[in-house]
Amino acid sequence: MMRALVARGHTLSVAMQGDLYIETGTVKAVTTPIELVADADLHGHDWWRESASQDLPLADFGAVVMRKDPPFDMEYVYSTHLLEYAQAQGAKVFNSGAAIRNHPEKLAITEISEFTAPTLVTRNMARLKAFHDTHHDVIVKPLDGMGGTGVFRLQPKDPNLNAILETLTDNGARTIMAQRYIPEIVKGDKRILLIGGEPVPYSLARIPLAGETRGNLAAGGRGVAQPLSPRDREIAEAVA
Repeated sequence: MMRALVARGHTLSVAMQGDLYIETGTVKAVTTPIELVADADLHGHDWWRESASQDLPLADFGAVVMRKDPPFDMEYVYSTHLLEYAQAQGAKVFNSGAAIRNHPEKLAITEISEFTAPTLVTRNMARLKAFHDTHHDVIVKPLDGMGGTGVFRLQPKDPNLNAILETLTDNGARTIMAQRYIPEIVKGDKRILLIGGEPVPYSLARIPLAGETRGNLAAGGRGVAQPLSPRDREIAEAVA
């Protein structure tokens, strides 16, 4: 995205979550201009060069793109409020603070349940155990995590069932998600981009390591570009 923006004549600046602030009613940020380095290793830390930081109103920029990973904690919520206020002051924010706050990514799949594996969202231990009894092989995960953190596979007669559920739910105080395990994960879970309502013809398939359940790149998964299957297109077009 950044290289495409530069190719179109845009300049780039970055700001961390802690750089956002409101002063005399105006949403500002400590922003650092960056210049991309051609042909650099994107896995290292030498693919950009920084210039001196500046304190600027967010409305001064052509676009503000929110790319903060979870956890979805109160600091995350406060940041979405600041972005929403900045939008009211004229900033073009993608995605909007309200949309990010009101549409958490894990819960969003419940809006398209016809395309998902059986899913349960609850903090009730008895209900979670009943779901496991019904589906036998289940994935459980926190709602506010990322990178595969806190994701467990509970197989039939798993001796750690109680301990895992007690830990994830904090003994019934925290809501989590449970889903029936899909064996096809070994072929990769797919990230499909929609641009202007149209699916990009290739997906990013995240292939788990051998013997690993999680395909997350942060958990050692391998990213592979794969053309969309007819089923992929059907789902993407329905969601769009």
